[in-house]
Amino acid sequence: MTRLRPDEILERVKKEGFEKVWKESSIFIPRSSRSLDLSGRGSPHPIYELIQKLRERFLSLGFDEIFNPIIIEENEIYRQYGPEAPIILDRCYYLAGLPRPDIGLSKTKCEEIRKLGVELTDSRISALKKVFREYKKGRIEPDDLIEKISEALEIPDHLAMNITSQVFPEFSMLKPEPSKLTLRSHMTSAWFLTLQSLQHKRELPLKLFSVDVRFRREQREDATHLRVHHSASCVVMDEELNVEEGERITRALLEPFGPIKLRFIRKKVSSKYYAPGMEYEGFIYDPSSKRWIEVVDYGIYNPISLARYGLEYPVLNVGLGVERLAMILYNETDVRRLVYPQFYAELLLTDQELADAIRFEVEPVTDRGKEIMKSIIFESLRHKNAIGPCQFLVYKGEVLGKSVEVYVYENEKGATLLGAAAENYIFVYDGNIVGAPKKGMDEIQMIKDARERGICTNIRYIDGVASLVAAKIEEAVKSGVKTVNIRVRMARRLSDINLGLSGIARRFITNWKKKIIITGPVFMGVYAKISD
Repeated sequence: MTRLRPDEILERVKKEGFEKVWKESSIFIPRSSRSLDLSGRGSPHPIYELIQKLRERFLSLGFDEIFNPIIIEENEIYRQYGPEAPIILDRCYYLAGLPRPDIGLSKTKCEEIRKLGVELTDSRISALKKVFREYKKGRIEPDDLIEKISEALEIPDHLAMNITSQVFPEFSMLKPEPSKLTLRSHMTSAWFLTLQSLQHKRELPLKLFSVDVRFRREQREDATHLRVHHSASCVVMDEELNVEEGERITRALLEPFGPIKLRFIRKKVSSKYYAPGMEYEGFIYDPSSKRWIEVVDYGIYNPISLARYGLEYPVLNVGLGVERLAMILYNETDVRRLVYPQFYAELLLTDQELADAIRFEVEPVTDRGKEIMKSIIFESLRHKNAIGPCQFLVYKGEVLGKSVEVYVYENEKGATLLGAAAENYIFVYDGNIVGAPKKGMDEIQMIKDARERGICTNIRYIDGVASLVAAKIEEAVKSGVKTVNIRVRMARRLSDINLGLSGIARRFITNWKKKIIITGPVFMGVYAKISD
């Protein structure tokens, strides 16, 4: 398998510079002669799987889906939360951007550009000044700046890049400037804007939902806290509303997830965007931790906050934390492991995944080669008890235009054609790979457990050897070799019987200190004669 060589690539960058190596970097990329397999079905992420189920449930309850704004102006938080806003904003991320620099083109700068090998004319200087003016005014996007400099000076793009990095330090000295824009920390901050826009455009009751991300400026991420997480949020706006509808909606929303223990408690101190005494928390009992976990918050919005948006009808809001619900449904104790398994989850493979990772190291590719493989297996098993010295013709015919005769043999006097382990199967049990016969050896607990409770791959030692021989015969025919003689005696590892593991599977076995037990006498000999 061809791979990239990171250390070698980075060493070249260190010696030759980024730009030069970048221009040649396409040669490092291995090209495949095979088409990508687009069949089968991949595995969904548990969070998105849950989000999809929640979306479908909201829709089935008559709610319309909305894409709410993610970027919220600071003043909206003040309109909604009133005096509580500064505390809420402490949990928000503010957006910042790099200012567009004023770039002057002095005689000194022009001289530095010339030292880089650029011929400057009056027209080129004028064109470069225009580029910098247009960039400052925002008429040229940052992504296009190098290209525009290249065009203005009629130089290659790598030289234009050198000019920005070496002649104009203004670009690298820029510091972000904060704005009054925040990333949505509560779905509520977007609902007021959406309701303001839709009031008098849709008939009441207005039932809307959104399942999307929110951002919290947590001091750290740990087993129960993430800076980015999902909220399944809905609002109902109608002429009259009862706060108890929040519990009804919650129970209806969670109904498809099976028996869930729920309880609801009115908050003693309400958030300022809710009316006093009209905010409730919903808890789900988590059997794994034997605790009640807060998952839901609902209430009726404060009329003062509604009035600031000109909203004339009461609004009920229900918000559910998707990751918290997922932790309970998937029996997970660390939200990081659930959301980011690629970073936090240990490498785990099921026995079936491990069995699927076992493969022939080499195998025939032609139809005749596959026929030879089958013939070797069939005839060897048919004569397995023959006593040596003995020899049996298993195939006679053409392979890629050449005559081929294949024999199985045993030269040792008194020995059977096949050893006792030739018919052993490969089993996978509890992360271990075990070679064992279909019957017998019950005194060895690992073999007994693997056979009774493990997964049988249906690969035998003889299958691996026959695949190796058939592939070697194909190779010999192509290269002009006249004979092939392969003798497999004792098997002690997978490679002895032409079997291998994927790198991930082998890493799993090593990390978890599992075992690969492949032993036994195969004593299988195959000989082939090739002629024109």
